[in-house]
Amino acid sequence: MRRPTPLTSVPLTLAAAAFALSALAAAPAHAAAGQTATGQAAAGPCKPGEGPDLRGRDFTKGAQLPDSLRCADLTGAKLDDIEFVQEDMTGAVLRGASLKRTRFTQATLKYADLREADFTEADLGQARFHHADLRKAIMVDAEAGQAEFPYANLTGAVLTRAVLTQANFTSAKLIDADLTDSTPGQLKGRKADFTRAKLHEAKMGQANLQNATFKDADLTEVVFTQAELDGADFTGATVQDADFTQADDVNLAGAKGTPTGIDLSEASSEPTSAGEDSGSAGTPDEDTDEGGVSVGLVMVVLSAVGLALTVVAWGVSHQRRIGRQARFTLMRRGAEEDITRLGEEIDQLDYEFQLNGYSGMTADQDWRLAIDAYEAAKNALVIARREQELHSVARAVQDGRNALLRLRARVR
Repeated sequence: MRRPTPLTSVPLTLAAAAFALSALAAAPAHAAAGQTATGQAAAGPCKPGEGPDLRGRDFTKGAQLPDSLRCADLTGAKLDDIEFVQEDMTGAVLRGASLKRTRFTQATLKYADLREADFTEADLGQARFHHADLRKAIMVDAEAGQAEFPYANLTGAVLTRAVLTQANFTSAKLIDADLTDSTPGQLKGRKADFTRAKLHEAKMGQANLQNATFKDADLTEVVFTQAELDGADFTGATVQDADFTQADDVNLAGAKGTPTGIDLSEASSEPTSAGEDSGSAGTPDEDTDEGGVSVGLVMVVLSAVGLALTVVAWGVSHQRRIGRQARFTLMRRGAEEDITRLGEEIDQLDYEFQLNGYSGMTADQDWRLAIDAYEAAKNALVIARREQELHSVARAVQDGRNALLRLRARVR
């Protein structure tokens, strides 16, 4: 099935679209041969654990895995060093499985049960873990760049030294998780819950952490440089030596410790300079005769007035520019969140189609319109530089949602 790509990935091209449609036409044959993830996705609906029963099996010595692992039960299985690149493992049960150094690049593990699974040094790049249960999973030294964990439950998970660059943890639970010395740069963690999490020395520069929760978390020496922290809750968090340089909307009310990179002073040097200039310029008045006002004093006063008016005019213009930039930044954030939600809606509908056997819906015109609208919105967001240019993003998002509404109405 065609799925939306993340904001950081390359936009879908016409050639890729044609390839996807041709792959769909050949899906039955591929499913039989087990050659593509698309063919496996069309295998039919299933519920977690209803696939092949492979509990406790050791596949590290050459044992053959079945063609389809959708909803397979691999509880306690040993799968070290095996490749699952682009594999569809939606709804699979891998609870307590050993997955050390296993490659899951671009694999789909949505709604999978991965509790206590061991992903030590695994390659999880661009893998999809939407709604997955990863409680107490071990991801020490894992490579998870651009991996997607929206709405996943990572309570108590261990991600020590994990590479999480541009990973998506939107609305994910990371309560009591250990991300010590991890690298979640440019992470998307809007509304993520890091309550009591350990993030000592984690690199979270340029991360989107709006409305995230860091209650009682250990944020010692965490780097939040240029992070977006509007609405983030740091109550009880330890922020000793945490770096908030150029971070947006930082509110450390209730936090403990002394952070760095926060400038509480208000810089307004221009009016002060004007006042100092006018004061110092008035000193020639001391050299005037007591009998009258000198021409020099009049010129100084007029110059000071002119300078003051210039400063005021510049200040007004500067404030307007700042206001426009602030509005644009706020609108752009909102547009990005709308695109993310549209992608999540497309992804959710995709899963519902698979679960309910609507495998032919990917060829539907409204489905293609929704995907194209999602890509168009992302492209418009990239090139937008003014408020007016964000209107095209809103139109594309609305077109995508309208297409999804029509599609849902027909399949119900």
